[in-house]
Amino acid sequence: MKNSIVNKEHKDRLFKYIFGRAEKKEWLLSLYNAMNHSHHENPDDITITTLEDVIYISMKNDLSFLIGNTMSFYEHQSTFNPNIPFRMFMYAGRVYSKLVKDKVNRISLYSSIPQIVPVPKLVCFYNGLRDIGESMVLRMSDVLPEWNKADIDATVLMLNINWGRNKELMSSCRPLSEYSIFTADVRQLYSDTGDKDFAVETAIRNLPEDSEIRAFMEENMAEVKEMCLTEYDDEREKEILKEQYLEAGADRMANLGDELLKAGRTEDLKRAFSDSVYREKLFQEFNI
Repeated sequence: MKNSIVNKEHKDRLFKYIFGRAEKKEWLLSLYNAMNHSHHENPDDITITTLEDVIYISMKNDLSFLIGNTMSFYEHQSTFNPNIPFRMFMYAGRVYSKLVKDKVNRISLYSSIPQIVPVPKLVCFYNGLRDIGESMVLRMSDVLPEWNKADIDATVLMLNINWGRNKELMSSCRPLSEYSIFTADVRQLYSDTGDKDFAVETAIRNLPEDSEIRAFMEENMAEVKEMCLTEYDDEREKEILKEQYLEAGADRMANLGDELLKAGRTEDLKRAFSDSVYREKLFQEFNI
């Protein structure tokens, strides 16, 4: 079977394609209820606020939506990225800016009266190969060179949605469970055959007949296939870049060590291993 041509400009993810559709808000409501142990029944209670016209780091934000007094931001990652809190911080700023500017909401940041704004909740759904356990918490301050001096922080709950993880969450949200099964199946079939088209088509057919998302994915086979192929190509490319980056970093550090030892600066060498800001200064000093 001939592999499809992947459109490299298409950056929407399958996760967003399934859970971010206005006509399928019942799936998003199911995910929200499972996440928050809530029991909302009306999908129309959801107002989707996803940024469709703003692109950061080559992709739009995946999902943001308002329900009650909570503004949820949901991102999906198939490759681990420690910078997701900073990205979601930027997304949240744009969404809240639009919220304040909307005259219907009647929010004035210059009022002497405290303004009621939705509570932000930041969640990243992760199904990459790195083992993060069931979940982990990432903070924007984790990637700041002097985290203890930061006046602003953003905290993201990263949930492992690989098949077999977070079973309680999966059992509470069938569309998420089926998405997890599908993506695991695609990964395994692609690994076994090297045929991306076959992997996607077969994984869809392998979903149960009564699957909530199967009919939708069959009806939108071309779009689903394109997003899957793009996503797995991106995942592979990021792993290659990561390996190259680590190799280059090791070479730079080795060269820096040689220069510092030649200069008898052993204390600087010790500090370079633990202080990234100082290490960069040394790289500049020795033009490495």
